Amino acid sequence: MRLVRVAMAAVGVGLGLWGLRLLLQSLSIDALIRLPLWLGGAVVADDFLLVPLTVAAGWLLTRWSIGPGHHRTIGAVRTTALYVGITTLVAIPLLIRQGKGVNPTVLPRDYLRDWLLLEAAIIVAGVVVALIQSRRATFSSSRAASGDIGGR
Repeated sequence: MRLVRVAMAAVGVGLGLWGLRLLLQSLSIDALIRLPLWLGGAVVADDFLLVPLTVAAGWLLTRWSIGPGHHRTIGAVRTTALYVGITTLVAIPLLIRQGKGVNPTVLPRDYLRDWLLLEAAIIVAGVVVALIQSRRATFSSSRAASGDIGGR
């Protein structure tokens, strides 16, 4: 077992060194100087922007889900928020870089419109699922109140 761990560690270190070599070969000195600044900015943005927003959204959803019947739809709301967040993070570089650069064919589409359509589709799907969930809850509680449980 120890031999397997040592071999896996050696492969990991080797791949990391290979990646470092490729990075050093492909980037200029200016880009290598800017890289730690960009990575530091990503850490700052994550720790001081994304994490607080995520915690606040989770707290608000938890407070909202305490209400009667809300616990049935909280999964749809959380999933919708998760997908909107993920697709937004993926789309940010496209939205920022659109129309910039020497080659106009690199990013030729209207990414803002496409991103907004995608987000709208995700939100509509989330609302539909939440409505279905709440109707099921209403139907189940009305059946329970009428005594129509278990095929009686």
